[in-house]
Amino acid sequence: MPKFVAVILASGRGERSGFSRPKQLQKLGGRPLVAHPLERFQSHPDIDEIAVVTNDLCIDEIEALVSRERLTKVKKILLGGEERYESSLSAIRAYETEAQSADIRLLFHDAVRPLIAHSTISDVIAALSHYGAVDTAVSAADTVIFADPVTGTISDIPDRRLVRLGQTPQGFHYEVIRDAYDKALLDPNFRTTDDCGVVLKYSPDEKIYVVEGSLTNLKLTYADDLLVIDKFLQNGAGRRLDALSDSMSLSRLADKTIVVLGGTSGIGASIAELAKAYGAKVHAAGRSTGVDIKDAASIEKLLEEAAGGSGRIDAVVNAAAVLNRQPLANMSLEEIAESINTNILGAVNVAKLSYPYLSAAQGHLTFFASSSYTYGRALYSTYSASKAAVVNLTQALADEWADAGVKVNCVNPERSRTPMRVKAFGIEPPESLLDPEDVARKTLSILIGPSTGIIYDIVKTRSAAPL
Repeated sequence: MPKFVAVILASGRGERSGFSRPKQLQKLGGRPLVAHPLERFQSHPDIDEIAVVTNDLCIDEIEALVSRERLTKVKKILLGGEERYESSLSAIRAYETEAQSADIRLLFHDAVRPLIAHSTISDVIAALSHYGAVDTAVSAADTVIFADPVTGTISDIPDRRLVRLGQTPQGFHYEVIRDAYDKALLDPNFRTTDDCGVVLKYSPDEKIYVVEGSLTNLKLTYADDLLVIDKFLQNGAGRRLDALSDSMSLSRLADKTIVVLGGTSGIGASIAELAKAYGAKVHAAGRSTGVDIKDAASIEKLLEEAAGGSGRIDAVVNAAAVLNRQPLANMSLEEIAESINTNILGAVNVAKLSYPYLSAAQGHLTFFASSSYTYGRALYSTYSASKAAVVNLTQALADEWADAGVKVNCVNPERSRTPMRVKAFGIEPPESLLDPEDVARKTLSILIGPSTGIIYDIVKTRSAAPL
């Protein structure tokens, strides 16, 4: 049987990217970027082993990451070189002895492509049953031109149907990539940008099969790319929640101690009721029970009472918020203070006071955002601003608390059928609103998962338009 080894190329230093540290260590969803492809290859059932090739700036952090996230398939952490090909060559040499007696197949993947899909990995693995070399690429959506480097004028426009944009992973039978590199190293003018290019030039008789990549398999090159990748990560996380089997996954809530602020109405009440149904020990509170998140003392008392029974708190959910939908000029200073202090200061209070309990249990803290956080709109000035602050708070705390094992996420539901919305908008068509119980199910699914620093977009499933 072949042995499939994923080689994660993480030795770049990123001097030209605009980042102050190597790109593979930039935070995405509260974790180093390299953690995401490592997790995806770790969880793929056909990947037998992972080797990481890195540099002296990153090796300590990557070693700690592998241990912290229990990436059990990572068997080698190697040092690469200044050039990309030197990193690939490091992995090839590391498997030289084993390849003498085993059928080794290597999948080289850029550490700065964090959103690689299982389906793409599977396609590369399947193609390696028929070809010795496999590339991943997507069709070019735009017209591709060749430009004269001296004059800056167009020299040719190739047929777009023949053009592909290369991605990773690239897969090889061991002897194919080894032999190509052995020949390349004899060439004093050897230059390359990827491993398939080495095979194409130095082993021209070897056919390289191309599998279809994905538009979401983006590479982090410049700082702005991180914003796009982060949004794709959010959307993908929301789809994964949709795919979960509620009855199986939520059964893991049994005997968990969960505190829900804003838990007496709306989405918070649905979270509390559903968690109780699955056997959790729930402490739901709100203003009607004497807990106001602007008041640190009332939060502190609630947390002490919640921890008293079981001795721990596994999750804290802050669903408390106020929405004052009117122009800022029409709001009183008291109304402005109420909005800001509840939505921002209240969230900070909950986080600060929950930390000792959640760090002891390596638990979860969950906030709520709103679609208003992405773009400030008229009549939502304080609400939009405060929800943007909550999103930034989520990402900051996910980073700060990662070493303590505390997961911090944020749920961003579309408009939902809650008393707060009725108060602001009146009666709306029910089919246009999310059911609070559906939001609750997805929120509770987050509390039993490993994610941190993710803004989960939850949208209403809409029927396809009639043909």
